[in-house]
Amino acid sequence: MHVLILGGDGYLGWPSAMYFSARGYQVTVVDNYLRRNNCQNLDVGMLYPIPTLMERAKIWHEKTGYEIKVVIGDLAEPQVMRSLFDGSVKYNWCVNPAFTGIPETVVHYAEQPSAPYSLIDYAHADQTIVNNLRVTNNLMFAVRDFSRDTHIIKLGTMGEYGTPNIDIEEGWLEIEHKGRKGKFLFPRAAGSIYHTTKVMDTDLMWFGVRMWDLRVTDLMQGPVYGIETEEAAIDPRLNTIFNYDEVFGTIVNRFIVQAVVDYPLTVYGKGGQTRGYLNIKDTLQCVHHSEKAPAAKGELRIFNQIMETFSANQLADMVQRVGQSLGYDVKVNHLENPRKEAEEHYYNPTYQGLIDLGVQPHYLTDEVMAGMFQVVGKFKENIRKDVIFKGIKW
Repeated sequence: MHVLILGGDGYLGWPSAMYFSARGYQVTVVDNYLRRNNCQNLDVGMLYPIPTLMERAKIWHEKTGYEIKVVIGDLAEPQVMRSLFDGSVKYNWCVNPAFTGIPETVVHYAEQPSAPYSLIDYAHADQTIVNNLRVTNNLMFAVRDFSRDTHIIKLGTMGEYGTPNIDIEEGWLEIEHKGRKGKFLFPRAAGSIYHTTKVMDTDLMWFGVRMWDLRVTDLMQGPVYGIETEEAAIDPRLNTIFNYDEVFGTIVNRFIVQAVVDYPLTVYGKGGQTRGYLNIKDTLQCVHHSEKAPAAKGELRIFNQIMETFSANQLADMVQRVGQSLGYDVKVNHLENPRKEAEEHYYNPTYQGLIDLGVQPHYLTDEVMAGMFQVVGKFKENIRKDVIFKGIKW
């Protein structure tokens, strides 16, 4: 089986590439270093240096014997996307230069992934919209034109839903109106330009499913935490990107870094904001199980990809408790909220579908968090306090 991973240099893309490769899949990854370049342009720190995508693929091959083919290219350009399906692709690194063939599965991570980044100003919003929607549109048409049986696994976000005052179903909602019933996409209420592009992604995919019988699984993922995966344990140079800044770092990762360097935890407002979370290991499981049981032709299948829910206050309390048990003096600071969002709200999402497929959840226990403290602590000298909080407002 050939799995094509779009955005293969990213926090989730590179671990996914190794995960599939280690299980015998043919893997091709594509990236244009958009995230790395954005991090550099904003001067936000990473916890440790990361080799280039080609260097990591070489290390992976040396350590395992498995090949991950690498393409460096901008997927917002239609011909770059189409070359991955029509055989005209030019690999930047590979062992065997022969075309691997049309992919049976495409995993789509290739987007600007940050809500704060998308609202820095007009230009950053524009980049987010142009990149994210063009890549998704190019993928949809490439699959339509070359391989309608290819299964698209698109990483959506729970942020598409917002925080409605009703239970959040897995993507769909049955409605009775004036005596008639229908099934509709669950109402969306995105809280940033980035999340709005993800809503539009879903609408584009739904169009492709209705018009051309594409097969799509849309994974509404919550914030991910963690660094360590089974595959990266082979060599530390294979570790994934780890941001701890306000722009690109996810909340659990940020809080742990803040605790390690004695920076008060940045809880926004009242801290009642509740979201669904999952371990990076579970992201890999979810994508793999979705690949093994693909959506049917003409189906937009939606799963809520989370394993448990926490409020910002609950996470801060856990980080403080675990940090103090490890000897860190962890303080919590409630900042004026730079975001326009509900700080106290109802939140009850359904998330059974992926577990029914066979995903075995990893839960955020004190032991798991202590392990993250130990990993981050090894790189304490690399952490820059000046990039932790920039106060981007919307």
